[in-house]
Amino acid sequence: MPPPVSQPATRPKVYVARRIPEEALQILEAHCDCRVFAHEDTPVPRETLLQELGGADGAFVLLTERIDDELLAAAPRLKIVANMAVGYDNIDVEACTRRGVLVTNTPGVLTETTADLTWALLMATARRLVEAQKVIERGQWRTWSPMFLTGQDVYGRTLGIIGAGRIGGAVARRARGFAMTILYHNRRRRPDLEAETGARYVGFHELLEQSDFVVTLVPLTAETHHLINEDALRRMKPNAILINAARGPVVDEKALYKALTEGWIWAAGLDVWEKEPIGPDHPLLGLPNVVALPHIGSASIATRTRMAVVAAENLVAGVTGRRPPNLVNPEAWERRRGAEGGGGQVG
Repeated sequence: MPPPVSQPATRPKVYVARRIPEEALQILEAHCDCRVFAHEDTPVPRETLLQELGGADGAFVLLTERIDDELLAAAPRLKIVANMAVGYDNIDVEACTRRGVLVTNTPGVLTETTADLTWALLMATARRLVEAQKVIERGQWRTWSPMFLTGQDVYGRTLGIIGAGRIGGAVARRARGFAMTILYHNRRRRPDLEAETGARYVGFHELLEQSDFVVTLVPLTAETHHLINEDALRRMKPNAILINAARGPVVDEKALYKALTEGWIWAAGLDVWEKEPIGPDHPLLGLPNVVALPHIGSASIATRTRMAVVAAENLVAGVTGRRPPNLVNPEAWERRRGAEGGGGQVG
């Protein structure tokens, strides 16, 4: 029988900012002392997060947690921030890197699930599904009539994808089954996507002007903030549909409201919003040509569980001195290794 594995005198301390699937929590508890904000649907208050991370080696966070200089200054032991998401615009990565704090995300896990939701949102908006259900619920369905709740065809139309990363590529693959002409705009051309799907790389303005459906799937950066603004919306066809499954601030919602009410475009399907969560008084919710969802792009049971597991594995690696598999800022890893090797402090 092999000798028992010796345990370190002290285990890393981690804070989990929301109740997560048990499978992921077990991974953390096998290696760390965990404190958990035991709520599933309520973000941890900022004051609580500041206090809890004061003595933590690692943080498991969601998009609702803002990791900035103030928090990092209050968490001198922090080695890693594991984000349960692909995007990490809630984290000041530059500030983390300066302090040698690793940042991780969960790429690849949610690609197909988010592409499914994007496609469902596109179909629901084009065929006015939510509006049609409300007609039944209100008792307004009286008879069949020639132009009753007529929508837009999807099959054979032109799809424009802004942001052809993993999810954008998955959306393009789905479009092949609908015999769509596929246009895309991206920071870099993707010959692999072009060969696989027949997609054509075009300029931003050309995509807006030619597409029947414009789908945004870009990360939120300074360059993509309000990428879909009044100028962009005015370039779109009057029968065009905008689908935003990226991040809310990619779209200027005031400009979108104007575009929808004045007929610049036909409809919009939105899974994300400039300021989340939104309430029932949001102006866009009052428009019949808007399909609105509460940021559920990756919300399948299997995918959300897998995201939590990947984030937990990243966190365990970071607090036990190993390079996490999904490291966003490798410079922080080199900085930390150099400081530890030289006996200095990272700060």
